[in-house]
Parts: sequence; structure tokens; C-alpha cells
Amino acid sequence: MGDKMINIITSKYAIAAVLSLLISLALGPIAIPALRRLKFGQNIRKEGPQSHLKKAGTPTIGGLIFIGSTLITMLALRLKWNDEAMIVLYSLIAFGFIGFLDDLLKIIKKDNEGLKAWQKMVLLLVFSGAIAYYGYLNLSTSMIIPFLGKKVALGMFYIPFVIFIYAATTNAVNLTDGLDGLASTVSVLVLTFFAVSSFILGHDSVGLFCIALIGGLIGFLKYNAYPARIFMGDTGSLAIGGAIATIAIILEIPLLIPVVGGIYVLETLSVIIQVTSFKLTGKRIFKMAPIHHHFEQCGWSEVKIVTVFSVATVILCMIGFWAL
Repeated sequence: MGDKMINIITSKYAIAAVLSLLISLALGPIAIPALRRLKFGQNIRKEGPQSHLKKAGTPTIGGLIFIGSTLITMLALRLKWNDEAMIVLYSLIAFGFIGFLDDLLKIIKKDNEGLKAWQKMVLLLVFSGAIAYYGYLNLSTSMIIPFLGKKVALGMFYIPFVIFIYAATTNAVNLTDGLDGLASTVSVLVLTFFAVSSFILGHDSVGLFCIALIGGLIGFLKYNAYPARIFMGDTGSLAIGGAIATIAIILEIPLLIPVVGGIYVLETLSVIIQVTSFKLTGKRIFKMAPIHHHFEQCGWSEVKIVTVFSVATVILCMIGFWAL
């Protein structure tokens, strides 16, 4: 195991990390002023935190930076088109495309609503259905049960299960992207878990992709950390969610996404609870949802929230290794 880790550090894996990082760092100074000139600025919800109103006009669609750096890196490594890592890359681009359309419409309409809910759902079903069908024909349709180490064959339930995983993960990451650097930092940690898991489970090329995306996200964080000079937008959050879902499905551990991605789950549940409570009782459980806004209203700074959520994610990832 020690020799393998040394080889990883000194091989194409290190090249992938460094190359993606450098490309991401280089794209930032190009993308930020270009998006400003194009007036591709973020629209801020009036019902959101008042402290966020000053962020109006900050360039968005920044997900193109780490999507681009990951794409260039993976192409430079010249993997076969049907390699597992390339399948994950296709999902990154596909779901990023949905987010890009959504962001673009928000900018054109100067409104916080881009694609209609049904339009986004149709696109999500098309892309997730296509990948699920490919997986049914070419990948294992078994899933590992966390903490038990047992595999369960899904059979005919594989395709609907995979579609659900995509819908849940992409929306959960999207809801997490509400503070400077939050979704980026949490996702770097979650992807680190999946990178190590890829090597443990014998899917080295998937680990290679994870490392490339991690490098791209770390480079992006230079511009996305508080105070953010650019936002990833739905372009970035949906791309990350799609990639994480595909990685987990290939590794046969999608049931670990709610464990290591507990912050994603917390953000999603806070919205569901808030909406349900208000509709049934007219009362709100949280000061604001998703829950990171609740903590903002309690006086926490964005940096404190990102730090606490990141520490929580590290702990959850350690639990995830125990559950493998």
C-alpha cells in the first residue's frame, strides 16, 4: 500500500492535480473581467439575507473555470473514451450544461428564476436516464450497504434508483451553494473521500478524475472564498453534484453520499422542513433556509459557517471510511 501511494504521488495523479490547479488559477483572471464586461452578474433574492444584497452583480457561471480545468486535464491524459474517469467527465459536463442554461436565462431575464422547474426536471431526467441506462448495460448494478459491507443487486430497480441519486445529489449541492466558498470547500473534502475510496476499491482512474476536479476546485477557491470575486452558479453546483453521483455509482457506494455529504443533506432537509412547516402551520422552524442562512441570521460570519461545516464534513468523511 505504501509503494502504491508513493507511485500515485509521483505519477499522472500528481500531474492531474497540479495541471488542473494551475489551469484553474490561470482561468480566474481571464474569466472574472470577461464576465463583468458581459454583465454576467449574480441576481440576489430580495427575500434573502440583507447582507447579500451587496453581492449583486458579482460574476457568476464561475463553474466553467473548474469544469474547464478538469476537462483540459483529462483530455491531456489521453484516456480511452469509455474509461470510467471519462464517464464521470461526461456527467460533469452534462449537468454543468443544465446549470449553464439555468444561469444564462437568469442573467437574460434579470431574475432569480432561470429554467422552469419542469424544464430542469426534463433535462435532469434525460441526462441521468442516459447515464443510468449506460450503467445498467456496462457497470455493476449492485450497491454496497454502508457499515455492513454487503452488496445488494438492484436489478430492474437500478435505473430508477440511479435517476433518484442524480436528482437528490445535484439539488442538494445546489442548495449548499449559498455562501462564499461553502459548496467549493465541502465538495473538495467529499471528493477527497471518494478519491481515496477509488484507490481502496480498485477504481484508480476514477480516483484520477477526483484528483483533477479537486485541483480545479482548489484553484477556483482562490477567487470564490470570502469575499468572493466570482460565484460558481448552477453551472458549477449541478456539475459537482452530477460528478459526485456518477463517482459514487461507479464505486457502488451511492448510499454513502448522505453520510460523507451530510452537509448537503442538512441543507436540503432544512428547506423541506421550512417549507412544510410554513404550509401546514404558517410558522417557520428556522430564521431562514437553507440552514446556512439561519446561522447567518444568528450572527455567524460566512467564514465561521464555512469553517464549521468543513470540520463537520471531515468528521463525516472519517465515518464514511469506517462505513466502507
